[in-house]
Amino acid sequence: MQEVKKTMKVKKGWLAVQVGLEEEDGGSRKFVIPISHLYHPLFGELLEKAREVFGYNTDGPLRLPCRVDDFLHLQWRIERESNSHRHHHHHLPIILSFHSC
Repeated sequence: MQEVKKTMKVKKGWLAVQVGLEEEDGGSRKFVIPISHLYHPLFGELLEKAREVFGYNTDGPLRLPCRVDDFLHLQWRIERESNSHRHHHHHLPIILSFHSC
């Protein structure tokens, strides 16, 4: 995952997302994430919340109603679980509690 500059193009297999809450210091930030993250149950919960808040029709990157710090933690959990599956370790519990996600 990486933060996106305005002129940066998104490569195949990746997706641009806009993360942040209006009341959050620094506003929202754009990130590029692997499309595979969309299929993870934790990310699915965040997508459902985005649908409830923003609806289905948006222009530009996918908007996620989540604090940037919480989103970064979510991404870390997904990547850590993906890495542990490759090494046949036990995966982390699915249940997470975020303040904003």
